[in-house]
Amino acid sequence: MSLRITHLGSGSKGNATLLESDRAIVLIDQGFSGRSLERRLARMDLHPTDVDAILVTHHHGDHGGGALQSQRRWGIPVYANARTAEELGLLPELWRPFVGLEALNISDDLAALPVPVPHSGSDNVAFVVSHAGRRAAFITDLGSWTEELVRHVRGCEHISIESNYDARLLEEGPYPRSLKERIGGPGGHLSNDQTGRFLAEVVDASTKSITLTHLSEKNNRPHLAESTVLYHLDDLFQGDIRISLQDGPDFSVYLAPDVHHDGAQNEGMLRVGREDS
Repeated sequence: MSLRITHLGSGSKGNATLLESDRAIVLIDQGFSGRSLERRLARMDLHPTDVDAILVTHHHGDHGGGALQSQRRWGIPVYANARTAEELGLLPELWRPFVGLEALNISDDLAALPVPVPHSGSDNVAFVVSHAGRRAAFITDLGSWTEELVRHVRGCEHISIESNYDARLLEEGPYPRSLKERIGGPGGHLSNDQTGRFLAEVVDASTKSITLTHLSEKNNRPHLAESTVLYHLDDLFQGDIRISLQDGPDFSVYLAPDVHHDGAQNEGMLRVGREDS
């Protein structure tokens, strides 16, 4: 029994993460058009009608912009807090409300805990997902963190977290000063350095894999994100670190570290085939 985790794509143009257990298929966020979601799921031999539920972190378009269409077109229930549901105009009959720090039982083998995180102009949450006694965290769009978040994420086997920008590239880049300050502020996004420092607080021997997400195309580079995070982790982390980019899916992670599936390695990694490969 394992939980398969696949980022269908991550970045400012859209985000969605696929979770597959024995009894549920769930998306965390749906920030893609219907056609894009269909194309990405097809690489996983799935269709949106196979999805049992969508969990939305917050209402910004790159995370929740496709939620209403998914309700209307495919009848998918959407879990969201009250502000997110209102901002997205979700259909009441397919809205599953939640409040922070109250567990959601998605199926009899999958639960999710929404943990509030600071992000300007939204009521954003991270999700800590539980499956068969194992936990995975999904954290995006935050400019700082709380002790509460540290407490709930510490010891997760898998952590997906944004590593949005390199501080030097942001400072020297083309954005206006007001936007730079918003991105770098406490309600903005995590820099590579911040992500590394946060992970150094929560990673322990239980942590087997990390995926860095939501990298800025203009203000970051994959090698900068990875090297900065690894600098902070030093000897704390001996597992796998991968990067999810905009044009996914590229790989899957298994929550159970000893799973073998279609060539996956001991650490529970599987590269997703692509039509153009």
